[in-house]
Amino acid sequence: MTTPRLIAAVAAALALGASPALAQHAGHGMHADAQASAAAAHGIAEGRLENGVRVVEVAVTEDGFVPSKVKANKGEKVRFLVTRKTDSTCAKEIVIADQGVNQPLPLGKTVAVEFTPTRSGEIRYACGMNHVAGVVFVP
Repeated sequence: MTTPRLIAAVAAALALGASPALAQHAGHGMHADAQASAAAAHGIAEGRLENGVRVVEVAVTEDGFVPSKVKANKGEKVRFLVTRKTDSTCAKEIVIADQGVNQPLPLGKTVAVEFTPTRSGEIRYACGMNHVAGVVFVP
């Protein structure tokens, strides 16, 4: 590998490694909507806060759960508004095993799924077959 290519590869790796830190700090001094947009641009949705509840609109498409990465806070109630938009998926229900959730997702109807993270870490959400999945990051 030539020196310019090596430098480019190292620079790309460093930029990718910095992305989570940049996303974490992207919101300083920004309006809440701008923060949510900045986080979504980095692949992690934050939804919106309504009366102390974190509301996240989730679609089930041929690509799976969209968004597949969500940020929430410990002790904060989370409400997923899930709409299955395709029949070409095994995600005909949403299972959040850590939270005791197993909710059918009828085609074309929005279903509210609520849970409250009680610890920091990751909370996985998936289809009933555990093939299509996403994760809630709790700092």
